[in-house]
Amino acid sequence: MAGGGAGVVLLLAAFLAGAIPWGYLMGRAVAGIDLRAVGSGGTGATNVLRTLGARASAIVFALDFLKGFLPILIGRQLGFGPWWVAGAALAAVAGHCWSPFIGFKGGKGVATGAGAATALFPQVLLALPVLAVVVAVSRYMSLGSLVAACIASLLALTSAITGRLDWPAALAIVAMSAVIVYRHEGNIRRLRAGTERRVGQTVDI
Repeated sequence: MAGGGAGVVLLLAAFLAGAIPWGYLMGRAVAGIDLRAVGSGGTGATNVLRTLGARASAIVFALDFLKGFLPILIGRQLGFGPWWVAGAALAAVAGHCWSPFIGFKGGKGVATGAGAATALFPQVLLALPVLAVVVAVSRYMSLGSLVAACIASLLALTSAITGRLDWPAALAIVAMSAVIVYRHEGNIRRLRAGTERRVGQTVDI
């Protein structure tokens, strides 16, 4: 079972993989813009959707999802224990949210967190239909993401208590969900004030 110095390398590699700012790079490549300066200022798929459209957003979502998914898959294949793998999941999300490549800015952690959580515990995908319903009814992507993060945490904790999931993975999913909620602090304020942008609203660039 790998660990020690190799485990630190895994955490660093996961952080740096998570830190690749695909949304920022997409903005530069497609429209010559800095996503940090338009829309919500985030570099995730939602701000890409508002500024660059659905196709660019889908590509960024897939790439951000893989940033979370692949470090878990690779860590397990290399024989790292559950605590190291759980740490890699959280490191990837932290890298996405606070990327050193773009001044420690980033996205909200939803796609990368979804990728990491899916690799840790595929049953969290049960939260996706709920997310879809919330977004379809409310037209708020942020609200759907927050609800899905909370459901993922509940699923993980319940599964750990009943012995269907190891505690390191469950705690990592809870921690990633907490990061997602924290990163949505501004969205929560706007939701309460009724000023949050709805799905379909675009941003002038």
